[in-house]
Amino acid sequence: MCIMHLEPGLLESVYVTALQIELKNQGFKVAREVPIPVYYKEEKLEIGFRLDLLVEDKVIIEVKSVEQLAKVHHKQILTYLKITELKLGILVNFNVDKITDGIFRKVNGL
Repeated sequence: MCIMHLEPGLLESVYVTALQIELKNQGFKVAREVPIPVYYKEEKLEIGFRLDLLVEDKVIIEVKSVEQLAKVHHKQILTYLKITELKLGILVNFNVDKITDGIFRKVNGL
């Protein structure tokens, strides 16, 4: 993937766009900024979440560009998985020297 050629320190939106392009070029179905409704006592709240990327309607990719991931970033993608009832998520922090150090696989229900 050519996205590996992007340097750390760019805006999150740059990495999301580049990753979306790369995945589409490899033949994957990719949706960006997918809204996730939130319900409270069966009432839909006007506030909700947006997934950075949803791949093949099965995998959530949450992109960050931060100095260091916090626990809340890991909890965020787990919350997305629970709300959507999807099984697999990938949290990626592009603000690292080696991209492999910034990739975390998350599984719902384990």
